Amino acid sequence: MSETVAPRTAAVDDYIKAIYAVYERGEGPASTTALAKRLGVGASSVSGMLKKLTDQGLVEHRPYGGVRLTDDGTRAALDVLRRHRLLETYLVRELGYGWDEVHDEAEVLEHHVSPTLLDRMDARLGHPRFDPHGDPIPSADGTVAEFCGRRLATLEPGDRGRLVRVDDTEPAMLAWLREHAVELGVSVELLARRPFGGPFQVRVSGPAPDADLDLGPELADALWVDDVVPGVFHRPSPT
Repeated sequence: MSETVAPRTAAVDDYIKAIYAVYERGEGPASTTALAKRLGVGASSVSGMLKKLTDQGLVEHRPYGGVRLTDDGTRAALDVLRRHRLLETYLVRELGYGWDEVHDEAEVLEHHVSPTLLDRMDARLGHPRFDPHGDPIPSADGTVAEFCGRRLATLEPGDRGRLVRVDDTEPAMLAWLREHAVELGVSVELLARRPFGGPFQVRVSGPAPDADLDLGPELADALWVDDVVPGVFHRPSPT
């Protein structure tokens, strides 16, 4: 997968990566509005780039139906994600970066790292399957490890699970989590949810002493847990 059929621009890489990220998180086909927000550009810029990507055979864009990657687009997106996530992992493990410091660095480096250097970093790291934020790292042949987590915001009071993934687009959010010892592998229990869009009250248990935290809805939605154990207040789905 490191060998690409034709050179791609950094802008093309950024777009196909963003489209894949929306799909990867179970949000369905990417909309123009969602891509504009994720990439920090105007809707007109997104529309123009989507036309180019369609002409290159990387996406299918249907009016009112969202944007989907073609098979070629998916392979290209996995190539970009492999570079990005391996770079993040290398920066954390080998160079001592915090998980809140690596996204922007990897955004720059991913467009320039050679296949040879990437393969050597992969070997040095022991062929990791997940990056520091819990995102699956595509293998050289495009295989992606299965991910089964769910967003913390979907839990019921009393439910608890293991933190396995954190959305990495907001460095300030990651820095706050690091300051409060919220890291992958800790146990997170939802104690209560304040009404009318209020915070999620959670208890975090891990290497550090247990801590009760209030998480805003946006932050709770950015945290993913698995091995969820229903609590006494769990409300079963209606049958």
